[in-house]
Amino acid sequence: MRLIPVASLQAGMKLGKKIYNEDGIILLSENAVLSDAIIRRLQSHGLDFIYVADPRTDDLVIPEMIEEETRRRALGEIRTNFRKWAAPNVKNVSYPYLGKTFSGLIESILDDLSARDDTMIMMMNMNSMDHYLVRHSLNVCVYTLLLGQLHGYTKDELTVLGLGALLHDIGKTKLPLELLTKPSRLTDEEFALIKRHPDLGFKMLKDEPGIPLLSAHCAYQHHEKMDGSGYPRGIRGNDIHEYARWIAITDAYDAMTTHRVYRNAMLPHQALEVLYTGCGHWYEKPKLELFRDRVAIYPIGMTVRLSTGETGVVSKIPGHMPQRPVVRVLTDPRGEDIRSPYEVDLSAQLSIVIAEVDGMEMVVCE
Repeated sequence: MRLIPVASLQAGMKLGKKIYNEDGIILLSENAVLSDAIIRRLQSHGLDFIYVADPRTDDLVIPEMIEEETRRRALGEIRTNFRKWAAPNVKNVSYPYLGKTFSGLIESILDDLSARDDTMIMMMNMNSMDHYLVRHSLNVCVYTLLLGQLHGYTKDELTVLGLGALLHDIGKTKLPLELLTKPSRLTDEEFALIKRHPDLGFKMLKDEPGIPLLSAHCAYQHHEKMDGSGYPRGIRGNDIHEYARWIAITDAYDAMTTHRVYRNAMLPHQALEVLYTGCGHWYEKPKLELFRDRVAIYPIGMTVRLSTGETGVVSKIPGHMPQRPVVRVLTDPRGEDIRSPYEVDLSAQLSIVIAEVDGMEMVVCE
């Protein structure tokens, strides 16, 4: 399979992986032939990249951070329960079962992450047309739990952290949908309303049975910055709980690498570069460095151009050096197909670098 920007799809291509609609139902199966009408529909639903079948790369194994069944179940639970919270007539209503439900999801995610060796932070937005808030909540939870495992938190600590990550944006369910999906620039008044969601989330969670108070504080603090320039309270440094400092990084990364109504998704290497502009004053450096060392900025199947002029696809990601993947070369510097594709291990051939990703010039983070 190859990972292709939806904007580059052509009629006649075959789908490489299933695509699900917002209710978790399979919309398109593997090997479905893409028509112009299907491509337009994919574009209208905000998908930026999909996997397509390619005989030259049909042996590539696309790693998933969690099992497909875990992901579908989690999305369903999040979707169903967020809708309950979002109901306009719901006010001061308690859902005592939610702590148990979401804690069970956290346990399943942790089991999946623990079952894999050298798990990398992979893009998770290619195969689902679910509502942004639902996908984003799951993605931030998975990314944060992986970092928490690597950091060495206990299972109980990971459960509290995971709940905080899963529910960090729950306050947005109380904001008008048209505000969250507005395709143009927000006015100052609208942005001020958006900035209320951490406070709204904290108030929703702090007295919820089964939800630890510390998880509620994650919702309260995930937009605070190390230098005090964040919101809603402008607290700084160690006044921000360390769990919220992890979530601040994963929240920003997933937001940047996800399609929004007002902009296309960034590629992972672009998002990482933006994160590093805030290193030290927005985000804590050691946490950002751990994130950098575990994020796959070149997803398997992504098309890249090497400094040699050759073009290929990422075929493997070495755990010891994820920024230096193995690339299967498919075309020569003249752009002509190579009869017998071969692989270049950039972790061994340090004189060769990735110059472009899908036509975008590279900037390297130090």
